[in-house]
Amino acid sequence: MTTVAHTSIAGLPNSDLLRQEVQQLRRAIASRPVIDQARGVLMATHTCTSDEAWEVLREASQLSNTKLRTVAAAVTAGARTGGPRLSPELRSALRTALARRLG
Repeated sequence: MTTVAHTSIAGLPNSDLLRQEVQQLRRAIASRPVIDQARGVLMATHTCTSDEAWEVLREASQLSNTKLRTVAAAVTAGARTGGPRLSPELRSALRTALARRLG
């Protein structure tokens, strides 16, 4: 009897593919609270909805070529008294996203 190893479309064994997926899900779960906090900061400071805040974060991430969780962490840290200032690139991307989304 011949045993055939199952592989994914990418040529990786299914167990490797599953490990990668689990790692991605763990990173997503870990970054979710900081993203939600950043949404709250934007909602409070710019009087926008949760969906609008999400779109601002997403667009700023794309405009600055920065991971969304990194943008969210910077927004959250910058909201604290004495917190670090945003980088010029990120500040510019957020301004552009806010202007586009919230007029």
